[in-house]
Amino acid sequence: MTIKTIESTIAPFQKQLLEHPLYAKIGTPSELHLFLENHVFAVWDFMSLLKALQNQLTCTTTPWVPVGNPNTRYLINEIVLAEETDINSNGERQSHFEMYLDAMQETGANTENMTGFLADLESSKNIFITIKKSNLPKDLKAFLTFTFEVAFYGKPHEIAAAFTFGREDLIPNMFTEILKNFEANFPEQNLSKLLYYFERHIELDEDEHGPMALKMIEELCGDDDQKWKEVEAVSITALEKRIQLWNAIETLLFEKASVLN
Repeated sequence: MTIKTIESTIAPFQKQLLEHPLYAKIGTPSELHLFLENHVFAVWDFMSLLKALQNQLTCTTTPWVPVGNPNTRYLINEIVLAEETDINSNGERQSHFEMYLDAMQETGANTENMTGFLADLESSKNIFITIKKSNLPKDLKAFLTFTFEVAFYGKPHEIAAAFTFGREDLIPNMFTEILKNFEANFPEQNLSKLLYYFERHIELDEDEHGPMALKMIEELCGDDDQKWKEVEAVSITALEKRIQLWNAIETLLFEKASVLN
């Protein structure tokens, strides 16, 4: 099995995401807010996949010793650097998650669900209990639960699969579709921080992080067919969870519109 085999297998799932009807249904400020208030959790949980890879594939303990492949170490540390301490639209250092929260506030979206969730997590010290007890939509709970099951219990190549095919390889094209909709439907609303966030991710993932992540998968799997099969299975599930999340947000938009009408 090879990268091309995986890409061929997951192509139908990626197509569903790129052509999802959700994007066209985000046409008013309240609909935009609803999308952002749910999507922010996917922005946040991405960092745990990345940190899980950093823990597995680089040395994060003392005393330090060289671990694994230097190219893979570079990839992980480079992405951590960009995700945790990138330059925001004001030229200041900020994580992408914090950029997203600022962008939400600029649009008038509510960030209290996200910040409240983090406060509950700080109190419980257990992500699975926090997810279960939250008032989040069930498909968002399922999305988060899958992420953290992979991050905590996955083998390195399985974490890399969710990270690469569920996020880095998917995001440039998916975010491009979202960006087109925002620019078309909100020409007069100030979305400068939000547009910057999406444009920055497209730039980084398309040109640098995506291709490097694919190489990481090849290095981790090598000629081990069982590892390739596990990568394929995790990749499909990751995309299915994203599709279910998009479906859930689309349903929420429909229900909100029905109430308003």
